[in-house]
Amino acid sequence: MQIVVDRIGKKFVREWIVRNATFKLETGQKYVFVGPNGSGKSTCLQLLTGMFPVSEGTIAYISESGKSVDVDEWYKHLVIAAPYMELVEEFTLREHVDFHRKFKPLKNNISLAEFEDFIQLPNASHKVIRHFSSGMKQRLKLGLAFMSDVPVVFLDEPTTNLDSQGIQWYLEMVTRMAANQMIILGSNVKQEYEFCENIISVSAFK
Repeated sequence: MQIVVDRIGKKFVREWIVRNATFKLETGQKYVFVGPNGSGKSTCLQLLTGMFPVSEGTIAYISESGKSVDVDEWYKHLVIAAPYMELVEEFTLREHVDFHRKFKPLKNNISLAEFEDFIQLPNASHKVIRHFSSGMKQRLKLGLAFMSDVPVVFLDEPTTNLDSQGIQWYLEMVTRMAANQMIILGSNVKQEYEFCENIISVSAFK
């Protein structure tokens, strides 16, 4: 899988958040977009996921077979964990994971109980998500990102709301579970992305 970005820009009202961004991302590599708060890290990720349309330039998605992936099919190839991604608060943990895997299969056909053990919430399977703490919600988001059988994983501010134990879990799992996938982070916390081989400064895209 490749993501080929050619001179993209994003404008909100009269302000350019990102402009003249050109780069190529490839499967098996780990990338992080860095920069201070408000610099455009999340915007870059949202443009790459297709959540936002670009104001100028092009983004091409190329499958491992070399064929172009239609933008309407792109969502099938990715998963994202981010503070702005909503969970279905009316679902229990088990219902949410079961709902998710109808759209994105889980690796190794992992069972619901095994998934709950993986995110270290084995006693919360029937707890309604609106009663989860912010840290529990983040574990669920990250767990779904790590265990979804897709080629591209987006992680925006991945340790948001995690305690020290949760951060350690993230650091152990992010490289172990996503070894053969393309990992794309948005972060300004070095601890979150020390494993990334490729650092991209969004300050260059102005």
